[in-house]
Amino acid sequence: MPIEEIAKTMHHTCKTIQRYLSPDYSVEDGHYNARIPGKLAPYEAEVIKLRSEGMTYPNIHKIITEKGYKGSVASLRMFIQKERIRNEAHLSQQETCSDYQSKEYIQRRSLIQLIYKGLSDVKTITKTQYEQVLKTYPVITELYAAIKEFYEILYSRRDERLETWLEKIENFNIPELQTYVNGIRIDINAVKNGIKLKYNNGLAEGSVNKIKVIKRIMYGRNSFDLLKVKVLLHEHFRCEFN
Repeated sequence: MPIEEIAKTMHHTCKTIQRYLSPDYSVEDGHYNARIPGKLAPYEAEVIKLRSEGMTYPNIHKIITEKGYKGSVASLRMFIQKERIRNEAHLSQQETCSDYQSKEYIQRRSLIQLIYKGLSDVKTITKTQYEQVLKTYPVITELYAAIKEFYEILYSRRDERLETWLEKIENFNIPELQTYVNGIRIDINAVKNGIKLKYNNGLAEGSVNKIKVIKRIMYGRNSFDLLKVKVLLHEHFRCEFN
């Protein structure tokens, strides 16, 4: 067969087919799965070390930027994700056939649903699987307990328990939870008021949402005066028919 026909059949370029047909070509000489050094190459070891210590990506980015790094925070996240996948693949290759055991994988989505649903309401995970997950990863047990405690604090009217709970969450040393704790501490008085007071801004939020719906009906092409008339007219008809 001519090279053009082989390339068409194999869905490769003619240059690739010619390279494969060359007696001097060896697949082992290729650069398959080779890592191409980029802007982050001089700082990779430091990034891995700082990330393993629980430092957030923005803070890591700030440190290495001062040392000359020109990339973005997103590049750090992508690098760590690839490193995690590469390490997992390396560990799996080290497993021998004699040590092989079949594994049952559970969707992460199922574990997330257990945050706000009961075990009986999540159909994609059984009780046996749930117990095995907690046994394999004890930290999940602690996280579920912390979430349940937070629910109890929200409805207990006892805002003094919040500080103890925040300190407990910080001890997990998980960057995402630390970000959540920092957000609560920034507006700690409002959060405590939401716990100890029976009042809430639900009525105001509902009214604002209603105004937004009326505005979107006009695709945003209305002045303040027209929007006011539409809102008042809506209230007039609601009162008249009720």
